Amino acid sequence: MSLQKGANVPVGSPRVRVELGWRTGPGAPDVDGSALLLTAAGKVRSDDDFVFYNQPVHAGGAVRHEGRRQDGTSALETIGVELSAIEQEIGTVVVAASTDGTFGQVSGLFVRVLDAETGAETARFDATGATSETAFVLGELYRRNGGWKFRAVGQGYASGLEGLATDFGITVDEPAAPAPVQRTAPAPQPSVPVQRTAPAPQPSVPASPPPAPRRPAPQAPPSVPAQPVRLSKITLTKAAPAVSLTKQGATSGGMRVNLSWSAATPPRGWMRKGKDAVRLADVDLDLSCLWELQNGAMGIVHPINNQFGSFDQPPYIRLDQDDRTGSSETGENLMINLDHAAEIKRILVFVVIYTGASSFAGLHGVATLYPPAGPPIEVRLDECTVPSPVAAIALIENVGGELIVRREAKYLLLPPGVLKQQAADLEYGWGMTWQAASKD
Repeated sequence: MSLQKGANVPVGSPRVRVELGWRTGPGAPDVDGSALLLTAAGKVRSDDDFVFYNQPVHAGGAVRHEGRRQDGTSALETIGVELSAIEQEIGTVVVAASTDGTFGQVSGLFVRVLDAETGAETARFDATGATSETAFVLGELYRRNGGWKFRAVGQGYASGLEGLATDFGITVDEPAAPAPVQRTAPAPQPSVPVQRTAPAPQPSVPASPPPAPRRPAPQAPPSVPAQPVRLSKITLTKAAPAVSLTKQGATSGGMRVNLSWSAATPPRGWMRKGKDAVRLADVDLDLSCLWELQNGAMGIVHPINNQFGSFDQPPYIRLDQDDRTGSSETGENLMINLDHAAEIKRILVFVVIYTGASSFAGLHGVATLYPPAGPPIEVRLDECTVPSPVAAIALIENVGGELIVRREAKYLLLPPGVLKQQAADLEYGWGMTWQAASKD
């Protein structure tokens, strides 16, 4: 049902999918969707009631930023809302959009509400007539007489996401983003002798690792303290592929690397079947990294054979868990200890499909690095068009004492007889030897 500004319609579904869409193209600015959970007073209870790219899951789990799908002409961001699970003191879920340009430069902006189970459209609002606005409240889900309704709002803000957020009671910390690095870090040279292998196993596991000294089981890295809400972010693109952690002051402490995925919406009537169907619940994705230290030691961090690494000892990288079902709200995270940045030579962050799908086609990923200082760094994985089960995300290199993050966003093909993790090794010249392995 198409709504005019100010109109409303009942929402009978206990679970809905709210989609924000717009047309992309040369010169079109980027758009980000967000949601705010408000009490009857029209304000958030705390900063936790703000769901957006830097805080994608509400503390109660009922509202989730589920990522973006994009093709050559359009983009779509999805916010999942489980209305039946929202706390009683929350009366309204505001659905908003913000842009790094103005909405006068954005064409085809719309919001629509779908039944999460059937995909049936409950409401749609097409926002038109925008000029200099940099943020928009597109619509809101609100309680009425024991049920829920959706209202088309269409209220613009000239003060961007910061102004919109503070208007609803969010405390915003907006650090200035540093200038991206102007040079691209040099590509690594595959000069490592094959016989100098380092510990690491996996469905492609470096063979015959040297024995490690016996020590107590590694402890999980310290939890990251709660941070003020940061609205700034750096998105690495083909045009601006690299940024310096050193120049933005991230020279000590723990840096978290998080990976999130969304699946393409199946056609109506799919009934959970079909040749090209992919469900995240069926796919086991393994966040991994190859590492090399300045002293020549190298290896892999991943869930195979419990190679979770160590935060306080070499390789100064720790994988927090193996989420085999996608049920974890935080997903899988790598923690990198920047107190030892001088000892790190390079780290390749990548992801492997362990089971559940033959390639990343139909899956859309976003990797976000959360440095201890400066804004988050985002790498979006473009839509996969090749039969690839391995995706290289980002390369972190120590270049003359400066730690550089470079966007990779590559889907790797497997040559005959090559294991999945081995494909990342061959592409980036780690030079290790591999043998097959599996999870217990």
